[in-house]
Amino acid sequence: VKIGDDCYIDAHVKIGQYTTIGPRCRIYFGVYIGEPQDHRFYRGIRSFVEIGADTVLREYVTVHRPPFEFLKTVIGDHVLLQAFVHIAHDCMLSDRVTISNHTALSGHCQVGPGAVISGYVLAHQFTRIGALAMIGPTCLIGQDIPPFCMLREFNFITGPNTIGLRRAGFSNETRLGIRHAIKTFFFEGLNAKNAIATIEADPKVKDIPEIKMFCEFIKESKRGIMPGNPKFVGLPDDQRDELDTRA
Repeated sequence: VKIGDDCYIDAHVKIGQYTTIGPRCRIYFGVYIGEPQDHRFYRGIRSFVEIGADTVLREYVTVHRPPFEFLKTVIGDHVLLQAFVHIAHDCMLSDRVTISNHTALSGHCQVGPGAVISGYVLAHQFTRIGALAMIGPTCLIGQDIPPFCMLREFNFITGPNTIGLRRAGFSNETRLGIRHAIKTFFFEGLNAKNAIATIEADPKVKDIPEIKMFCEFIKESKRGIMPGNPKFVGLPDDQRDELDTRA
């Protein structure tokens, strides 16, 4: 076990073998790091948990290491995991991720930089959550969520994570481009292939780096993409925004 400088580790924390914790982390009461996941597992396997700098794990968080040699469960820098969060084996959490109470990520999930996941969310194995995505409470994630998207109640994507994009310092042009790309992909009635082709051919947005990231994420998906809210298909922006605020 390797623990960086200036860490705070509370009582009744268990840190298993092959765990590395970066500097200035805060690990609260009852946290359980680096032990096997809840099925048959040979404890002598050299698999790893790596936690970055300035990360906070609140009470009773559990982080499991992988069941196969030399693989890693990774939690980045400046991550906040609130009480009773579960991070399963082989998960990869990027920097500045926030996950609220009682949320559980199954094995091999990936979470992009700056994503926010609300409480009581369950994520299926191998699902991916893109950068700066926002997941509302009690959602069930069975497919991938592209960067910058908002997933709300009833497990539908409703539009961009507007507040998150603004807080991240994105320009007005970039925010409008992301909004346009999400509208084209989810709410114009196009299939995925045609929607991506339409976005990539649009001279107004095709050269914006975040739009390229959005499109590449979707093209790389193996589980498919969480659906948009069908009530929003074909609606003008103002009507869709009004419905979104009522969701």
